[in-house]
Amino acid sequence: MKAIVFDLDGTLIDSAPDIRAAANRMLATLDLEPLDLPTITSFIGNGLPKLVERVMRTRQIDMVRHEELTQVTLDFYNQASTELTRPYPNLMTVLETLKNAGYAMGVCTNKPEAPARDILRDLDMERFFDVVIGGDSIGVKKPDPAPLYRSFEDLGATARLYVGDSEIDAATAHSAGIDFALFTEGYRKVPIEQLPHRAKFADFAALPGIAADAFRVAAE
Repeated sequence: MKAIVFDLDGTLIDSAPDIRAAANRMLATLDLEPLDLPTITSFIGNGLPKLVERVMRTRQIDMVRHEELTQVTLDFYNQASTELTRPYPNLMTVLETLKNAGYAMGVCTNKPEAPARDILRDLDMERFFDVVIGGDSIGVKKPDPAPLYRSFEDLGATARLYVGDSEIDAATAHSAGIDFALFTEGYRKVPIEQLPHRAKFADFAALPGIAADAFRVAAE
């Protein structure tokens, strides 16, 4: 089975505006100033607890409250996780194309599994993915390769391609020994050339060709 697994935030969806809104609602409960979108975007990638930690350090909040404020932020986020979030251009058409071509598809994200599934359902994307592995699904998060291995295992994959946007995604794929396609318009923080990748793309319309090439070479 040829399988493609995707990261979620910054790859399938531009979710930073809703994440920012939740973080700033948490800060408002403490009468603290909000953070701008570029700052919050720079905090995305290691899961919500790490993002909240970075927000707290930026606003000099005592870390003893980390668990409490992580839950507050998550609650705010779950109340409106798709109000501002949108799939990237051409994504939905490409997912249809890939599914019709017979690829098995899954999602491997550091976002908790329940809100990840909620977002996929709300944006009419759930139907494309047979597997969703979240940051709390198996006890470890990316860049540990275990969640990615689990995603492909659950898909019954015999040929594998991982699609992501960030340093964490590149490191995860590299550790797992899995071909990586880099979406360049997400939340990456370093130059493209610093990230190991098989292919890169800025428009999802290019992905079917990248996938076909990757699987053809793997079969040789």
